[in-house]
Amino acid sequence: MSSQLIKSILTIAGSDPSGGAGIQADLKTFARLQTYGSAAITNLTIQNSRGVKTSYAVAGHIVSEQIEAVLDDLNISHIKIGMIGTAEIAQAVSRSLAGFQGEIIYDPVMASSNGLPLLEGTTEVIRELIGLVTVLTPNLGELAAISGRKCPTTAAALEAAHQLFNFAKLRAVVLKGGHIQEDKGEIKDFLLLASDLGKIHQTKHSRIKTKNSHGTGCTFASAFAAYHLHCGDYEQAFRQSSAFVWRLLQESRNYKTGHGNGGMLHYL
Repeated sequence: MSSQLIKSILTIAGSDPSGGAGIQADLKTFARLQTYGSAAITNLTIQNSRGVKTSYAVAGHIVSEQIEAVLDDLNISHIKIGMIGTAEIAQAVSRSLAGFQGEIIYDPVMASSNGLPLLEGTTEVIRELIGLVTVLTPNLGELAAISGRKCPTTAAALEAAHQLFNFAKLRAVVLKGGHIQEDKGEIKDFLLLASDLGKIHQTKHSRIKTKNSHGTGCTFASAFAAYHLHCGDYEQAFRQSSAFVWRLLQESRNYKTGHGNGGMLHYL
């Protein structure tokens, strides 16, 4: 048995007491993909499958102390960031990660699925943080907000995604396709790489009708982090993450985990 510290992932995100999204979904994903996960909580949300009711931000210095305690002890090669919530937390996270040399995968959560804002102020509050990120995984609305461009078509969205490579450390942008052409029977996810901006990678899956889709964005970004930890390749991690979430949606659709939009059953 090896005594060497194993590589592991730190997730920095909000807590979902119903277990469908946030820190809870992240840790379930890491465990399912045979990866050790640790967590620093940024916000305590009050939510269930019916939606987010409110959120309470953790003080910035407490968020920093959680992050620094983990980085001081565990062999963290990848960090996944989800809900930030406030400018104070964004600044605290940026300071704590300023010297981190591994991968930082950021799922820029800005609003709940029922429309409650989960980021105070404008996207300016997270620009310093995005400057530290190596992988960004926005949905269509988040992409439009970060890029400052309207994305009425897939082509416009991909053009906006290309613009994000103005951030010097950014190596990959994954555009999650769940909100693109929602009237279509298929979902396309896209991957753009700083190393080859002339090529667009994509995956295609049938759109699954289900009442258990809560936490898909969190799960996708966490799966990407875990797969990349194991394989070290952005394209492979992208394709595996897309397939993983699609399979989870498919396997979870016949179960009922709440009275609204339930979480996926990661153990399936």
